[in-house]
Amino acid sequence: MQAPQSTVDPAEIAKFEAMAAEWWDPNGKFKPLHMLNPCRLDYITSQIAAEFDRDLTQPEPFAGLRLLDIGCGGGLLSEPMARLGAKVTGADAAAGNLPVARLHAEQTGLQIDYRHTTAEDMAAAGEQFDVVLNMEVVEHVADPLSYLTATQQLLKPGGLEICSTINRNPKSYAMAIFGAEVVMRWLPRGTHEWHKFITPDELAELLQQAGLTPVDRKGFVFNPLSWNWSISDRDLSVNYVTASIKKA
Repeated sequence: MQAPQSTVDPAEIAKFEAMAAEWWDPNGKFKPLHMLNPCRLDYITSQIAAEFDRDLTQPEPFAGLRLLDIGCGGGLLSEPMARLGAKVTGADAAAGNLPVARLHAEQTGLQIDYRHTTAEDMAAAGEQFDVVLNMEVVEHVADPLSYLTATQQLLKPGGLEICSTINRNPKSYAMAIFGAEVVMRWLPRGTHEWHKFITPDELAELLQQAGLTPVDRKGFVFNPLSWNWSISDRDLSVNYVTASIKKA
């Protein structure tokens, strides 16, 4: 059998490996993700609860669900999903991220299966999950359609994929690149490449081509006055998130 073609971009992997040690520093290079994380978690947990009829007031509402956090980094999403009862696999193509993730999970008493692998390799091995979290990854891969096809293959029929990324327009350049990398210096210069950003309509088309059915999309909106993030039904101009299902 021919080995699956990887969509990993080595230059992108090198960027994140260089920052790996700072994953859990809320004031370090991943400060934007720490700030965004509560907003991301609100969306993720509400979508999973709705799709699988789970009660978020229960101690471990996601018990029995197998969840993949693809591009898991240091585990900022893997850990809260494990606390909610899901059986979590965290996968990342950047090997340097995994020791950080494993150590932090061990220190917090969480059982998470962290792997240095790719979506394509996991799909070729026949792995399948109830939920795939695909957060802020698609704008870093070499071939978005091939990558999303692999993530679709990783879903069980009836499974849910949450995918977030950054819109492509002048505002997203001003905020996600010039603002975050140049003015605020939240991220190293070159972390993002504007031409790799994907509009919401483009992502919807890619998801459909990959075999998924988009069912929801929202914006993540940063307010520089209150210095926090919120979920918006209308403003998808910079950061946004989608939910898609794999039909049974």
